[in-house]
Amino acid sequence: MSSTIREAELGAGASKVTPLPARAAANTPVPLDHRIARNPGMKLDLGFMESVRSVNRSALERRVASLTKRRSIKADNQAAWLLRAVACMDLTTLNSNDTEERVRRLCAKAINPFRRDIVEGLGIAGEVIRPAAVCVYHPFVATAVDAVRGTGIHVAAVSTAFPHGLAPLSTRLQEIEASVKDGADEIDVVIPRGLVFGAKWRELYNEIVSMRAACGDAHLKVILGTGDLATLRNVMLASMVAMMAGADFIKTSTGKESVNATLPVGLAMVRAIRAYFEETGYLIGFKPAGGISTAKASLDWLVLMKEELGRPWLEPELFRFGASSLLTDIERQLEHHLTGHYSANHRHAMA
Repeated sequence: MSSTIREAELGAGASKVTPLPARAAANTPVPLDHRIARNPGMKLDLGFMESVRSVNRSALERRVASLTKRRSIKADNQAAWLLRAVACMDLTTLNSNDTEERVRRLCAKAINPFRRDIVEGLGIAGEVIRPAAVCVYHPFVATAVDAVRGTGIHVAAVSTAFPHGLAPLSTRLQEIEASVKDGADEIDVVIPRGLVFGAKWRELYNEIVSMRAACGDAHLKVILGTGDLATLRNVMLASMVAMMAGADFIKTSTGKESVNATLPVGLAMVRAIRAYFEETGYLIGFKPAGGISTAKASLDWLVLMKEELGRPWLEPELFRFGASSLLTDIERQLEHHLTGHYSANHRHAMA
């Protein structure tokens, strides 16, 4: 659908969608009262999908290599970027041995992510720097909601027969509704990958539209399971269908695939986000998840977002890491910044 056709359908007096904020230096804070219009979705447009289906893997890989090699963030700047990574984190526990007590400990870590000596050494005692959300299975949503109440930390629930997504649609929608009822304000859903392999775009679109409706006011993050999708073309097309269906975020992986978040896949997805913005004017969030466990890796992802989409995507409203062990390595790196020494993992307790 072209911009001209869309404007004609909306009418001359229709209100404009939110424009992309101007680019700013990386150390320029976004105003606290900024607003991002929620993506309402659009009709499934197979013609638009056809226009973005071609993906040059070698070009993406060259672009990723140039980003990670020519950008070197050191000293105080590195510490600042790592603090930004923490603020954009979904602190996650998705293990078969999760318990309510484990979730409460995870929430306690989210509320106080750094040891006191690190906070004092960095001079951030007066700042509130915390993960944006904690992410848990549905049975622990109520526990997490109670544990982070009043802190501003969101609670995300993985849903829809995570990680495979193969339960009946009615069952998956009931799971979403149950998590929202328990207090989750973000829902991470997983798509059935078979619909992508079969190019059943209408069926995939309709399922995600139904999931968005079941979420109500809770934000919808659509997990593509990119490690299972085989090609970057599939990744690009699935990303576009999810956004057309009303996704607030598109997310790489469940963390359970054999291959999870990779930078070339992430680059394909953020370029899909850019194409969707250019078509509709709506800003879509991005969440890489799975395998991001080092401070260095988090910097690579932040650089990718800054270079490809600009400063607005360095805010938790538009960018999240799905991570379970990343916070430990960031805390170790911040201690090294202060003392010149790396500490053992067990000195930075998680859950």
